[in-house]
Amino acid sequence: MTKVRSSAAQALADVVRDGMTLAVGGFGLSGIPADLIEAVRDSGVTGLTVVSNNMGVDGKGLGVLIEAGQVAKVIASYVGENKLFAQQYLAGLLEVEFTPQGTLAERLRAGGSGIPAFYTKTGVGTLVAEGKPHAVFDGETYVQERAITADVALVHAHTADTDGNLIYRYTARNFNPVVATAGRITIAEAEVIVEPGVLDPNHIVTPGVYVQCLIQATDRVKDIEQRTVRPRIEARPETLSVAVPA
Repeated sequence: MTKVRSSAAQALADVVRDGMTLAVGGFGLSGIPADLIEAVRDSGVTGLTVVSNNMGVDGKGLGVLIEAGQVAKVIASYVGENKLFAQQYLAGLLEVEFTPQGTLAERLRAGGSGIPAFYTKTGVGTLVAEGKPHAVFDGETYVQERAITADVALVHAHTADTDGNLIYRYTARNFNPVVATAGRITIAEAEVIVEPGVLDPNHIVTPGVYVQCLIQATDRVKDIEQRTVRPRIEARPETLSVAVPA
C-alpha cells in the first residue's frame, strides 16, 4: 500500500495536535521539510515543543511557527539567526533547552534506537549539566542525557519510493536521518518519488519501516541564512605551473 498523500495538509490532518513534541530535520534552512513546516503553521496547533538543530530565521523555516505563536518550548543547539525567537525568549514567552549539537544528534539517535539515556563528557561543569545525574567512568565525570522521542518527526529527502524508503542529498543528510527514526510517527517530503524496486538498496539511508507518510515536495528556491559570494577567479594559462621532472 502506498504511503504517498496528496498534500502536506492531508498528511498532517489526523496527526498534529496542541501540546505535541515535533522533531524537525534540517540544518538552519538547509534540508528542511519546508512544505510540512508550513502545513503545521496552517493547521493552527499551539503549545508545541520543537526539537531541531535550530529555529531557522525570521519568516523562514521554523521561524514561521515562532511568528505564528505556536511554539511553547524549543530544544535546539543554536538559535542565533532568529531575532523574534530571541525576543520571545527574553520576554519569557518561550522556554528554551539548549543542547550541544553532538549531544542533540545522539539524543535523537538514542530515541530512535530504544535507548532511554546515555552518558557524555560534553557539558560537564557547565549550565548544560545542572540538575542532571552524573557518574564517574574510568576516573572521568560524565553527565546523563535523556533520549528524545517525538510525537511526530518531519523530514526532507531528495528521493523516496512509495514504500517510504529515503535517500538524502548533500546537506540534507544532516539531522534528517536521526530525526526520521526518533518520531512515533514520521512524515517525509521528497523531491523525487519513484516506485518500489527503483532505488538501489545500498543507497537507502532511512528504511521505509520508519516512515508512515510521504508527500511530494514543492519545487522551490532553497534558502540559506547568509549568502556570501565573490567573483570566481578563473585560472589563466600563463599562471599555471607544471612540475618538470629533474
